[in-house]
Amino acid sequence: MTMFLIIVAAIALQIFLTARKLSPFLSLLIVAIPMGLLLGLSPQDLLKTIDNGVGSTLAGLALVIVLGAILGKVLEESGAAEKIAATLIARFGEKNIQWALLLTGFLVGIPLYFNAGFIILVPLIFSLARKTGLPILYLAIPTVASLSTTHCFLPPHPGPVVLVNAFGADMGLTLLYGIAMAIPAVIIAGPLLGRRLQVINPPLLDLFASSTEHKELPGACSSFLIALSPVLLISVSVLADAVLPEGLARTALLFLGNPTVALLLATLVAFWWLGHRRGVDLATQTRWLNAAISSIAVILLIITAGGVFKQVLVDSGVGATIASFSNTWQMPPLVFAWLATAILRVMIGSATVAVITAAGIVGPLIATTDVSPELMVLAVGAGSVFGSHVNDSAFWMFKEFFNLSMKQTFTSWTVMETTISIVGLAGVLLLEQMIR
Repeated sequence: MTMFLIIVAAIALQIFLTARKLSPFLSLLIVAIPMGLLLGLSPQDLLKTIDNGVGSTLAGLALVIVLGAILGKVLEESGAAEKIAATLIARFGEKNIQWALLLTGFLVGIPLYFNAGFIILVPLIFSLARKTGLPILYLAIPTVASLSTTHCFLPPHPGPVVLVNAFGADMGLTLLYGIAMAIPAVIIAGPLLGRRLQVINPPLLDLFASSTEHKELPGACSSFLIALSPVLLISVSVLADAVLPEGLARTALLFLGNPTVALLLATLVAFWWLGHRRGVDLATQTRWLNAAISSIAVILLIITAGGVFKQVLVDSGVGATIASFSNTWQMPPLVFAWLATAILRVMIGSATVAVITAAGIVGPLIATTDVSPELMVLAVGAGSVFGSHVNDSAFWMFKEFFNLSMKQTFTSWTVMETTISIVGLAGVLLLEQMIR
């Protein structure tokens, strides 16, 4: 009980400091250090935890975020983002733009990690918001809901794949059930919720804003191809990993499909095709690059501090404490799996860590009950997105990119994630009744 009180107090203090306009970068570090000491970490271990939190967060995000921001800046300055936005509006109509973004997010989210997909699609959201004048969350929620839903329910994302292997589930059946659950979840948490949240309309940050007046826009085909080339490369690498034998071709495709490499290649192509080829000099392109990096530097630091906060919770043994409750909770296996994972997610912050920890907690239930291992995978996946808040780096990405207050982030991002989780649990229980 003491551990939970400490964590609740730390989260409350973090919210208070941020609401008082202290930089989240500083407040997250200020709160994480005493929280770690109170949770039993020695000063030496706490310093190692801080280093590990910084390293693990930056290793997975730094280059992806920076390269994604540069690619977005090139697309915006060259007019490619404007062309993409105009094409989507012309094809779907402004009335159906949410559904266009939902579909785009879903297709991008299947092969990409959440963070990479988010960074790739954020410039498109900004471009559409500027062109249509629609509230930013009206456009952002359907896009991000698609990314989050595919991340927690569908292989080949790491969480579902880990669970499939841990529970001995059938990959194809898990994918089929996951798609059946993802469709209602993304509709409810995407366009429907986005319409209710459009009253939250913060001023747009000066991100991905073009300083150039475009006399002639690039072609639609080249604009879409360059913007989505990281998705295509990563998708090909996923297929290569699944079907190609060991060899040079497989190795090359897996290398090219690494998110960092894919974004780097897309950025270089964008500089050449949308910049050099259209007469933009190197000095101007360098200004684009510098402006993109400077615009997301603070955001990157805040996300890194969030990683430290999360790592303190992981290293302090929160997962083991939750696991000890498994013998005392008496409830249906799928509900227990969802609830245990949801608590881990709320306490630790990382969906992937929550999934891995929950796999060890609920795995034995598959051998002792007649529960479907595929549905157990999806129950844990649904629990892993419940209640995202200040200990989740994605919370801060959403907050900072879309210029939201803490209250606005809780009432948009956290509500969206929780909606996906609850609809996912309902879908699991409904599927259980249908396949019995």
